[in-house]
Amino acid sequence: MNYLNVNIYIWISFFVLSVLFILFPQIDLYIANLFYDGHSFWLNKTPIEEFFYYSVKPILMGFIIVTISIYIYNKITKKEILRIDSKVILYILLVVAIAPGLIVNTTLKENWGRPRPQQVKEFGGKLDFTPAFIISKQDGYSFSSGHTAAAFSLIGFALLAHKRRRFWLILSITYGISVSLARMVAGGHFLSDVVTSFFIVWIFTHIFYKLVFKEDT
Repeated sequence: MNYLNVNIYIWISFFVLSVLFILFPQIDLYIANLFYDGHSFWLNKTPIEEFFYYSVKPILMGFIIVTISIYIYNKITKKEILRIDSKVILYILLVVAIAPGLIVNTTLKENWGRPRPQQVKEFGGKLDFTPAFIISKQDGYSFSSGHTAAAFSLIGFALLAHKRRRFWLILSITYGISVSLARMVAGGHFLSDVVTSFFIVWIFTHIFYKLVFKEDT
């Protein structure tokens, strides 16, 4: 059973987890504390953090450029390599521009003002902790995670696979989880930040697939 091409358990999970993060904000503090040694976060400014932090943009841009290049080649040569046509390009642009772009980075990240874990008093910072979904006026950029959203947007490309789709989905989700964990362990985001970004991307990716291709995933 699904709604707007999104399995109902995804909608329910997002709603339940969102309510939990709001009612029990200490969940975020508890999880963040697991990665804090009393002085700093484990992966803060380490090669592992920097790898995942700086890998997201080139990987995502690489997929976009390759997809557009194949589309142009197909148009010129009248071929159908990987079945990339104008609908595929529209779908990819919607996935990348709306979910991680407009919703996460422009709307949430730029306006919610939530401080990052490494900025709050509980972990040696100077700002006050605020729960997820609660607007703060502290000029923070923690809610929600832009890197997580961008990393998980690779799910959109995975859904285009006509062969071994499950494999590509698992690979893209694994990468998204790795980026999310790296950001959390480095004190860059709370659990609710990355969870929210995942659900936003997953939901809108599947909605756009249905709208553009007129079929379920």
